[in-house]
Amino acid sequence: MSKKFNITGTCYPALHYMADTSAKLKAIMAMVEAGEYFTINRPRQYGKTTMLATLAEALSARGDYLPLRMNFQGIDSKWHESDSAFAEMVLKQMADALEYQDEELFKALESRGAKADDMAGLAKTITYLVHQSSKKLVLLIDEVDASSNHLPFLSFLGMLRTKYLDRLSPQHATFQSVVLAGVHDINTLKSKIRTAEDADKYNSPWNIAADFKVTMSLLPHEIVPMLEDFAQEQGVQLDAVGMAGRIYYYTSGYPFLVSKLCKTMAEDLLPAKAEKALGEAELAQAVQLLLRENNTNFDSLIKNLENNPELYQLVYRLAIDNEQMLFNNHDPLISLGVLYGILRDSNGLSIHNPIYAELISNYMASKLVTTSTLVRGQTASPYLLPGNALNLALLLSNFQAYMKEEYSSKDWSFLERHGRLVFLAFVKPILNGKGHTFKEPQISEEQRLDVALTFLERKYIVELKIWRGPQAHEEGLKQLSAYLDSQGLDEGYLVIFDPRTKEKSWAQQWIEMEGKRVFAIWV
Repeated sequence: MSKKFNITGTCYPALHYMADTSAKLKAIMAMVEAGEYFTINRPRQYGKTTMLATLAEALSARGDYLPLRMNFQGIDSKWHESDSAFAEMVLKQMADALEYQDEELFKALESRGAKADDMAGLAKTITYLVHQSSKKLVLLIDEVDASSNHLPFLSFLGMLRTKYLDRLSPQHATFQSVVLAGVHDINTLKSKIRTAEDADKYNSPWNIAADFKVTMSLLPHEIVPMLEDFAQEQGVQLDAVGMAGRIYYYTSGYPFLVSKLCKTMAEDLLPAKAEKALGEAELAQAVQLLLRENNTNFDSLIKNLENNPELYQLVYRLAIDNEQMLFNNHDPLISLGVLYGILRDSNGLSIHNPIYAELISNYMASKLVTTSTLVRGQTASPYLLPGNALNLALLLSNFQAYMKEEYSSKDWSFLERHGRLVFLAFVKPILNGKGHTFKEPQISEEQRLDVALTFLERKYIVELKIWRGPQAHEEGLKQLSAYLDSQGLDEGYLVIFDPRTKEKSWAQQWIEMEGKRVFAIWV
């Protein structure tokens, strides 16, 4: 049976094409060997479960470690009713983990009895197992978010903390290392569910945890072996290094998105090709197919935006208004965006990856379409030129006419806030799955936003900016010319949002600048 690209659950090297995460595993193993307790808190579908499985396998292969894997997802609510019930659930999962790994230790646990009356009883059982085992015990717990809103879970963490602080005493012998995996940072849980009377009882139960600084995003050189394995097994021609770089560009290494693009190319696009080869065209097509589908990852992203209005507005300012912001993870709103995998630090605050940026702008633009008089039912047909090129000059002319008719009476503050979104909403139906409008911000005094608009295999640069006077306009044209040169393009397009009322010309013209042609409209 041939391997597949996996986007659900744990990845296994025997079944799936795998990225090379050996450097990540080495860094995590070093933390375990150092006796660290820590949490792998990353967004959903970020490779946490696969890493725990890989870590468990690596520890077992060592011979001097015994990993005990648990999963708190889907456990019955009755186990959260009291500390004793939770302790009993943990003990049962420990027994399940031991049964097929260490028969002698399993029997020792069974002879001691299968119940834990409270956390103190569970603590004594842990000490007993540590003394009975010739190996170092490592506790690995996945999906801890499932229990994070329940006080018994904090009691459990508090018990582990107490034992950790006195772990060199024989009566408090405990796990060599504890690794938790979940979306949320366990250090912050106590502030969510603690009541006034619990303040003294739950005193930072996980403040012993070491900082987890391992990069879980897949870097280009880690994606390459996955592509090479696929190409060799399936006899596919592809430039693994170049393809990995482009996949990273679109995804910023988000594991789900990386695997999803590879899976789409391998299973949806390759079978329809006459030759077994994949390149940039197929990758761009896979991006378009991904952006048009519904999946749990995208549903979760949109839900998190809609459930947090302040985060929605922050993301709007980044995705649509192109605001430049400093990254400060101490800011609760920014921290929340990072937690959900929507934001990241990229020499400043930014949307995590271009696919998310496009998805978000599509979503925000579609909301505008459904709540405005924006032209509906547009297609690419009126704008097609020979060779499947787009007549961008005609498209911008029609956009200008639409703005003059529909928005000329709006106050400037409305256009300044929403003009870019109106443009994106106007363009989306024309592209209709055959192109995209990834935004490429450029820092300048003109508050410009370069939109890399693609249609089929062609690329166009449309710059959106606010009119700041002739001098700034001239400087902006030079910058656009230089940018077009860097992209290997001879023509560019310019949409100027003009705040003037009486002086607004609604002009359009072709401008020659340093060997480049720029079609500009004023709206």
